[in-house]
This record gives sequence, structure tokens and C-alpha cells, in this order.
Amino acid sequence: MSPTESGPATRANATVAKDLLSSPHLASGIKKATFRLMPMLIILYFVAFLDRTNVGFAEAALEVDRGITAGAYALGAGIFFIGYALFEIPSNLLLDKFGARFWLARIAITWGIVATAFAFVNGEPMFIILRFLLGVTEAGLFPGVIMFLAQWFPNKRRVQMFALFYLAQPFSQMLGAPLSGGLISFGDQFTPWAGWQVMFFVEGMLAVVAGIAAFYFLVDSPQKAKFLNDDEKAALKAVMEHEDSVKEQDGPRGIGAALINWKVWYFTVIYFCLQIAVYGTTFYLPQQVSSLIGESVGWQVGLISAVPWAFGLFACYYVGKYATTVRRRRTWGALFFLITGLAILTSAWAGANGQGLLGIVAITVAVAAFLSTGPITWSFPTSFLTGAAAAAGIGLINSLGNLGGFVAPIMRTGVNESIPTDSGAWGVVSLGVFAFLGAILMWATRFFSAKADALLVSESTPGH
Repeated sequence: MSPTESGPATRANATVAKDLLSSPHLASGIKKATFRLMPMLIILYFVAFLDRTNVGFAEAALEVDRGITAGAYALGAGIFFIGYALFEIPSNLLLDKFGARFWLARIAITWGIVATAFAFVNGEPMFIILRFLLGVTEAGLFPGVIMFLAQWFPNKRRVQMFALFYLAQPFSQMLGAPLSGGLISFGDQFTPWAGWQVMFFVEGMLAVVAGIAAFYFLVDSPQKAKFLNDDEKAALKAVMEHEDSVKEQDGPRGIGAALINWKVWYFTVIYFCLQIAVYGTTFYLPQQVSSLIGESVGWQVGLISAVPWAFGLFACYYVGKYATTVRRRRTWGALFFLITGLAILTSAWAGANGQGLLGIVAITVAVAAFLSTGPITWSFPTSFLTGAAAAAGIGLINSLGNLGGFVAPIMRTGVNESIPTDSGAWGVVSLGVFAFLGAILMWATRFFSAKADALLVSESTPGH
């Protein structure tokens, strides 16, 4: 919906939004908040994504050293998301109660302790239990940050902030992949412990340190921010209050209303499709690269595994920067879902036919596409959810959507066992199907809209 397609009330809201968004005090406040808050949030998600996915580097070693089978690995990799889903909404509601500063710090410290404990895994039961507890302790981080950013930044700039936050994923894999591979190699050669033990311990402690730092660097709201002057606080307060008043006109009010809202469930399905592609690719990326280049998992595989994320970093940033209208978000979101599916299918064909270079290129395109899709996807629910409804709705979307991370490895393993091939191509193909479904659903958002969409006016805000 655009201002020209709506009634007088909506046009009036758009006019007010344009005036608020053009404020130089708002521009300076957003700039200060970006430089103060985003680095810490990126670090938190960097470490979280690292601790979620580093298990991929330890798969082969865990099988040899601790007898953890492929089936148990797949269950352990996926059960993270069961714990994550069960505690997501409660965690988000507690964040709303206690404030982002305290709660995000708590999340990081507790998951860091659990991540460190992986260094002491002694068999399949402990591995599976720890993966579940990792999900429990990390629950609420991502939706909490999404809600936190929706309270700090207006919709016009929100995708850009989401994209900056998402940069933690490529940074985590660009730096984390060589780090994980390097720690394994270092541990095997220079310590009395196994390399995978060193990797889990070091990367778990990074989360503890990040959590302590978050407690000192984050600020719950613009009104509590000492780094903003009074004019900047007032400008941010005015634009966010105006957006909230518009969202309340057609969005659900309260926790219960959010949990049964059809739009919330619609975007839950979209996010589920996205997460199948993300984690189905991420969990097995080291093994897939290893197969494509004919090298065992280690430093070289870790280095090559970082390449797709380097390209994804730039794609995510630039898409987020320019996705400032509903039409762009809808069109680009559907397009990137489509590209993700096609790239995943291409990587499967390349693996089955010994085309290593093509496989790496296809994986790179898939990573760049699904990283660009994530920030766009989150712009839609945050355009109609506010208050307690936002805490519950965003928590629901992320918790159930992230079950795609549970389904993906199990589905990929199951398909490969049902249709066995040397390359495991059919397991990869099964992941791509969901990306095509996501493309259809994202395109279909053209048939409904939120009143707050009219606030995405074509103004020239400072900094754009």
C-alpha cells in the first residue's frame, strides 16, 4: 500500500512521517545509535552463529573419538532448535520485562558456558543433551535483538539495521570457519587435548566475554541513552511513537492476539523456508567443500568455506541499504528466495558431476541470496507488531521458523539414506524446494499490507 492508494487518514500519517523522518536531529541520533549499538549486537550474533555451527567442523572427529554416529550428529545438530523453540517466546517476554541490556547479556553468558562444555563430550547422550541446552540458553537472542532494533530505529531504516546485524553471519563464517579449522589443527599439533576440544572451549569462552561486554555497552531505550542529546532523544521518541500509533490501528494487541494472528503465522512459514536453506547449507558446508575439493576438514577447507560468506557480506549490506520501500522488499525478497533455490540445486548437480569450481560458485550465490533475504523478511512483521504483541509475535516467528534448522539436517540425512549417492545430491535438492516455496509466499505478500507501509515514504532523509 502506498500513500497514493489510501485514504486521507493514511496520507496524513505519511505526511507526518515524512516530516519526522527528515529531521536532522533524527539523522544524527540514528547515526550515533548505529555506531554505539550495532558493533556489540554484531559481536553477540557472530559468537552465537559460531557456536551453533562449529559442530560441523567436529563431526568427523567426534565420530572417531567419541563414537557419535551420523544419525546422532544430525539429531544433535537439529535438537538445538527444539530447545530454542520451546524457550523463545518466554525469553522474549522476559527481555521485554527486564530490558535488553540485562537479558541479552544473560543469554550470551549462559550459552557460552554450555558451548564450553562441548569440550568434555563423552558420548552420544551428552552430545545431544548439550545441543538441546545450547538451544535453551541461546533462546531469545535473535528475536530479542529484532525487537530491540524495532524500538530504536524507524521502519524506513530498519532493514538497513537488520542487514548490519545479519553481517554477523558472514563475519562468523569468514573469520569463524578458518578460526574453527585453525583451532582444530592447532589443538591436534600443539596441545595434549584433541583439536575439537580446544575449538569448543575457546569459542565457548568468547560468548561469555561477549555477554559481559554487552551488559556495559547496550542501552535499553533512546530515553536512557547518555550518548544522545535531548533533541536527538525527542526526535527518536516522536518518530517511534508515531509508528507505534499507526501499527496499533491494524496490528494485534496483546500476547494472545499476536499468537493467533494469521499474518504472524504466514511469516512464520516464510521464515521456516528460509531457515531450511540457511542451516541445511551451513551445517554441512565444511563437508560439502571438503568433498568438492577433495581435502579433509581443516585449515584449507575452513579458508575456502569462508569465501561464500565474504560475498554474502557485501550482498547483505547493499540490499539492506537500498530496501527502503515495500515494493523493493517484496520483489527483492521473492527474487532472492528464487535465486537461493536455483543455486542450491546447481550445487547439488555440481557435486554429483565432479564440478568442484561450479559447486563453490553455486554455494557462494546461495549464501549471498539467503543472507540478503533475512533482513527483508523481518521488515514485514515489524511493520505491524508493537509492544507485548511484538515480543510474542516475533518470538513465535523466530522459534517455529527456526525449526527449519531442526528439520533441515534430519531431512537431508533421511533423503540421502533413502536415495543414496556418493555426493549426497538428493539431500541437497530437498533443501532447495523450500526456497521456491518461500519465493511464492514472499511474492504473495502483494495481496495484503499494513497501514504502517504508508510510512515508507519516498523522502530524502539525511544519510540516504
